[in-house]
Amino acid sequence: MPLTIGTAGHVDHGKTWLVRALTGKDTDRLPEEQRRGLSIDLGYAQLELEDGRRLSLIDVPGHERFIRNMVAGASGIDLFLLVVDGGEGPRAQTHEHLRILQLLRIGRGVVAVAKADAVSDERLEQAVFEAQELVPGAEVVAVSAKTGRGLDQLRAAIGRAADPVARRDSELPTRLWIDRAFTIAGIGTVATGTLWSGSVAAGDSLRLEPAGRDVRVRAVEVHDAPVERAEAGQRVAVALPGVARGDLRRGDALVDPGAFPVAYRLDVVLEGDEIPAAVTAHLGSASAPARVVRRGNYAQLRLSEAVVAARGDRVVLRAETTVGGAIVLDPAPPRRLDPQRLELLKGGDPVSIARELTHEPQTADSLRARGVLAPAELEEGLRGLVHSDNWYFRPDWIEELRASVWKRLQGRLEASAIDPGVATAELLPQRDWTAAALSLLDVELRNGKAYLPGGGPTLGGRAEEATRLAAELEHAGLSGVELSDVELARYLEAEGRLVRLGDGRAISVGAYEAARKALLAECTQAGAIRLGRLRDLLGISRKPAQLLLERFDSDGVTRRQGDERVLRREARG
Repeated sequence: MPLTIGTAGHVDHGKTWLVRALTGKDTDRLPEEQRRGLSIDLGYAQLELEDGRRLSLIDVPGHERFIRNMVAGASGIDLFLLVVDGGEGPRAQTHEHLRILQLLRIGRGVVAVAKADAVSDERLEQAVFEAQELVPGAEVVAVSAKTGRGLDQLRAAIGRAADPVARRDSELPTRLWIDRAFTIAGIGTVATGTLWSGSVAAGDSLRLEPAGRDVRVRAVEVHDAPVERAEAGQRVAVALPGVARGDLRRGDALVDPGAFPVAYRLDVVLEGDEIPAAVTAHLGSASAPARVVRRGNYAQLRLSEAVVAARGDRVVLRAETTVGGAIVLDPAPPRRLDPQRLELLKGGDPVSIARELTHEPQTADSLRARGVLAPAELEEGLRGLVHSDNWYFRPDWIEELRASVWKRLQGRLEASAIDPGVATAELLPQRDWTAAALSLLDVELRNGKAYLPGGGPTLGGRAEEATRLAAELEHAGLSGVELSDVELARYLEAEGRLVRLGDGRAISVGAYEAARKALLAECTQAGAIRLGRLRDLLGISRKPAQLLLERFDSDGVTRRQGDERVLRREARG
């Protein structure tokens, strides 16, 4: 099972020497580190246990000036190796590193009392006792990187600490926090980091955030060895063709496209009482100055730089020292800090949370990209929403909308039985989700209008007027009649009993078809027709001829070319 273990402890307490003794690798790779004998940046190695398991190991610097680097490394580990000098005992950074581990909820690990060869048995016994009190429940092993004392026991203790650690979920969206980037001749830019979730393989398409850039993975390695696919919990190096070294920085993340939000604000629940308004927030391998806007134990972190986050992520807050932590509840919150809403996000079930996030209709992808619900939670939450097409709605939102729309349509029906429909554009704002919402409202949809079920247009007591108008149209022929009742005319046209022209006039369906047949014949023979020619063909005056041509244009029969009309392609067949 892929796991990552990280060192912790005060400067000069022997972390890097112990890592070298355990793994055979010197993690102080920088010339300045080797010159000064002091770890400055993160170092990496592979630790093989007695049972054949291989853990990724991150060696962190212990000096207070490099706590930022320590947090970047510690944020990706599953268990710790706390190193305490047998002669000095716990010191300032011992306690601060331990506090950081607690804030990150890294509760399992081993304490190594180092330099056992350099102290008396009495002092070593005291140092072991101090370590046991410092980290109750963790195994404490006295070791010497110089003589090899206790190394086998330490490996065994690490194995026991790793046994119950839960496996990270490779089915979750991929997120790889970048903690180092460099260039290799013949390969190009390489980014390394701990794979927090998901998996990554050559050929995968990922997104570099917060830059918002799509990238492709050319190759994947785990501890300098090529692999087909790296799993969550492993230290990973990925080759990124077409990406310059300068385009990457510590704190960037490689993620599945659309899986995580990028934000300058995080709604959180705080851990710690004495947290000042100005802090540095550490999340993953990223860090940024932040302002804490607080209401009780809830707060909004307003960051100077955008970060990639998800609900449940743990944030370390530092000023001159570590002052507390925070748990992300909403990684893409509204501007207003709402403790009641955060109380729901903190302890609510997935259905309640999904409904809280769906005040406005959402797609599954948009809800996923909010980063509040994990995939399994999202699936459960979606089952508590109303679904149509690709859109999800709160049940109460749909019920309120249905009641409002039905009331509007009922009023329209009572006002006019002959025209009881309301244009859908009047009922709902035109959004991407409008059609999906309409399908859930139990209304009839015809020609861009909505009607109550069974409440379509009817003549009611106006049948006699309709009969009289039809007789007038038949008598008027192609000259048509002027309409005095537009509402009645709309109804009859929808029923296929007349054709409305411009300027408030109409003709019978038979007259329209006769005119259309004459126009088609003329255009087929002559190639085009002018207003005067249609007037003469039909034996009518100029005005009704003009209105007919305009209707033919709107019906897609003809199109205008200068002073002539020609047939559209679809009308020629």
